[in-house]
Amino acid sequence: MKIGIPRALSYYNFFPFWYGFFSDLGIEIVLSDKTTKQTMTDGSSLVVPETCLPVKVYVGHILNLLNKGIDKIFVPSIQSIAPKIYNCSKIRGLPDLIRNVVKRDFTIIESTLDKSEKNQGLYEFLSEAVKPFGITDIERIKKASKNAWKVYNNYQIMTRSGVPYKKALKYALENKVVIADNAKSYPVSIALIAHGYNLYDERVSMKIFDKLEELDVKVYTAEQLTIEQMNEGLNSMNSRLYWANEYEITGAAAHYIKDRAIDGVITINAFGCGPDSLMLERISRYARKLNKPILHLSIDEQTGEAGFVTRIEAFVDMLYRKKRSGILNKINIKDSNGIQVRNILK
Repeated sequence: MKIGIPRALSYYNFFPFWYGFFSDLGIEIVLSDKTTKQTMTDGSSLVVPETCLPVKVYVGHILNLLNKGIDKIFVPSIQSIAPKIYNCSKIRGLPDLIRNVVKRDFTIIESTLDKSEKNQGLYEFLSEAVKPFGITDIERIKKASKNAWKVYNNYQIMTRSGVPYKKALKYALENKVVIADNAKSYPVSIALIAHGYNLYDERVSMKIFDKLEELDVKVYTAEQLTIEQMNEGLNSMNSRLYWANEYEITGAAAHYIKDRAIDGVITINAFGCGPDSLMLERISRYARKLNKPILHLSIDEQTGEAGFVTRIEAFVDMLYRKKRSGILNKINIKDSNGIQVRNILK
């Protein structure tokens, strides 16, 4: 029994859970390969140009799995994560989109999770996911879900302690828990705000974590925050939760904008994403209000690495100079007569 899972979109939020669930039931998971330029090209060729980059990437990963010979692919429709809290239309209609653009013979396992409707909760969602494999015993499904939560909770423990995404995922799948060593100090700290699929896909994000590490920058993400912290961030902006992924964007950004230990904020969003454009506008206004430097990076399949890196380097350099200036302004400098010299930097 094999199930294909595209390494895109909700994979970056929920794969530890899916791994624990399917593995417990003896279903082998086959992942698509990591995103490449060819993945983007293949996906883009099947959809209209106005489609956002994450969906183009997702279609490319579907094709990659089909080329591996996988005939059952998990394409969940995550409609609503809580009553009246919805995903964007493309994620909600993902199975229909794939069915209409990928004209090949395979089984789409299209489980639906919709907490805004009756009888479409977690167990119904999981039951739909394994029905094509002949698994219908609800007690067996519930037992597998407990193992899924164990793997997922271990993953969250590690990411919230500061363990990088790739390491946290690796350890969680190995049933290990490792707490981050945060002893190293950094001259500059930046909050990196983006959806997981734009942040942890190294081809999409241009390996931004590696580049910031080279610049000696400490990076914070939404994965290091609790729901309560992100909800408090939303409340500080007088914002009401509507989008399912608004916690990781608006909530996390607002929390870090208020945090004096954070020197600046970088956001990454896909060009043409409607929900993100609304959220980022509110974040920008809040950052200006609290005088927090912010850099917005917009990406699509044509984004070049050179310009991407240049903007990051310029932003980090500005934060370094701003911080040095602030430190020097606090130094008491006196002249030869013992009189304090003011505005020495001016």
